[in-house]
Amino acid sequence: MDLTSIPNIKHLNENNFFLLCGPCAIEGEEMALRIAEKVVSITEKLKIPYVFKGSFKKANRSRVDSFTGIGDVEALKILRKVSETFNVPTVTDIHEISDAKLAAEYVDVLQIPAFLVRQTDLVVAAAETGKTVNLKKGQFMSPESMNHAVQKVFDSGNQNALITDRGTMFGYQDLIVDFRGIPTMRTYAPVVLDVTHSLQQPNQSEGVTGGRPEMIETIARAGVVNNVDGLFVETHFDPKNAKSDGANMLHLDKLEGLLTRLVDIRKTINQF
Repeated sequence: MDLTSIPNIKHLNENNFFLLCGPCAIEGEEMALRIAEKVVSITEKLKIPYVFKGSFKKANRSRVDSFTGIGDVEALKILRKVSETFNVPTVTDIHEISDAKLAAEYVDVLQIPAFLVRQTDLVVAAAETGKTVNLKKGQFMSPESMNHAVQKVFDSGNQNALITDRGTMFGYQDLIVDFRGIPTMRTYAPVVLDVTHSLQQPNQSEGVTGGRPEMIETIARAGVVNNVDGLFVETHFDPKNAKSDGANMLHLDKLEGLLTRLVDIRKTINQF
């Protein structure tokens, strides 16, 4: 895949990673613009290619009373406003076949959630929009099996696919990142490491997903050292009160320091 196929992506450099980053869910226009403005400022300074991430709806929730969104079109319009305001591409996840065409009108990259990545009709619908398709590796899937998901995109006439690793099930309520899968999956498509979702502790007894955000830098460093093409980080200026996935998000104030150190690490390993 040629990342230049993503509109408005800047600072592409084969020696650096790119970044998919933003809140878990679009909670409103003010919060989305606030987060985007900060991340754009950081990535411009560090010359990191950047794609703003935000879910326009959350279909996979533990409880029926969990936050699912502010309205599909309203959230998608906010994503478009972020793109137009800061001249950056955007990515959002889709859950149903009908979502593909709708979301493609507003964003640049369509993401297939990990639980749905084997759903052929959904993957094909995303691919047929012509947008770049980000395939999140199922927690239940081997790295080798992601070749088939990528091939579905290719067979649909779309050569622009990404693979995002978000951890593998480790028992019932924990995840682990198997870094052996990175070089394997890179033979199929560029690989992104989802740092924050890899630290989730799914479906806790109270029906709210937990997490271990104190391990974000540990996982991110390991990914950068092992040559991931991109990083996926969810961030918020108030994670404790975020409406989705606050338990494993990175506080926005900590993002610049983390990315600065990661860029330095990548520069160092590129010397060898």
